[in-house]
Amino acid sequence: MAHRKSLLVGGFYFLIFSGLFFIFAYWLTLKDGSNGGWGSGNKIALIRVEGVILDSRKIVKTLRHYGKNPDIKGILIRIDSPGGGVAASQEIYDELIEIQRDGQKKVVSSMGTVAASGGYYIASATDLIVANPGTLTGSIGVIMELTNIEGLLDKIGVEGITIKSGKNKDVGSPFRKMKKEERALLQNVLDDVHSQFIEAVAEGRSLHIDEVRRLADGRIFTGRQAQEVGLVDELGSLQWAIERSAELAGIEGKPQIIEADEKTLLSELLENRFFGKLKNMQFPVSSVGLHYLFSM
Repeated sequence: MAHRKSLLVGGFYFLIFSGLFFIFAYWLTLKDGSNGGWGSGNKIALIRVEGVILDSRKIVKTLRHYGKNPDIKGILIRIDSPGGGVAASQEIYDELIEIQRDGQKKVVSSMGTVAASGGYYIASATDLIVANPGTLTGSIGVIMELTNIEGLLDKIGVEGITIKSGKNKDVGSPFRKMKKEERALLQNVLDDVHSQFIEAVAEGRSLHIDEVRRLADGRIFTGRQAQEVGLVDELGSLQWAIERSAELAGIEGKPQIIEADEKTLLSELLENRFFGKLKNMQFPVSSVGLHYLFSM
């Protein structure tokens, strides 16, 4: 009897402790504003785009989430990226355009050390671009890099064999020299994707397409040079971009910055996604194809 009573008491305290624990944990998830929070409408969401852009899913999901959150009055994109995949850059650009479509949220981009090629592609979709004077930006262009190892294989006595369904199925094969007509075919593809870049910048920046085309030979600019040619609006730090974002959002006083970070282990457990995340974890892999990418 006494043993049963102690079990009941222990279970009671366990339930109380568990309830308090989950209430506290839920409060932590609210604290970052991801579920709307309890605070006033003076929130600016800060979303970072860093490194080579190979996959847009996480950034697009985050943008969509904050774009629909009524407590978030403005969005600030901090870009420190040399660009990356064409499709990934375009998907982020499109989501930024969609957020601004109804005019309810202003989006500002802040450029870090580098915001070039695909990084600039993304920035061009925002209402205001703020760069540091020494930021490397621009690089409006497309690149495809292929390798020919035919000579190396000959030296080591290895023959590459390709079986294909059509004459153009192995265009760019590393096992043989590229034919003139194949190079022309790939150049035609690059030119079309390049035109898409130029059109996106012209639309996002409200510039004449010929004006953008003149700057779209792959050259890079400092932030100051980019401002002079109309690719950047203002020069300033991240803090200045925050202040401008708050001003455009109509926020009076100091804004509350909600930074879109990785979720904590605790919040992942609460959402029952942690173990699924481990299962789906992948190591970074290189991406092939066309790139809006700046490299030195």
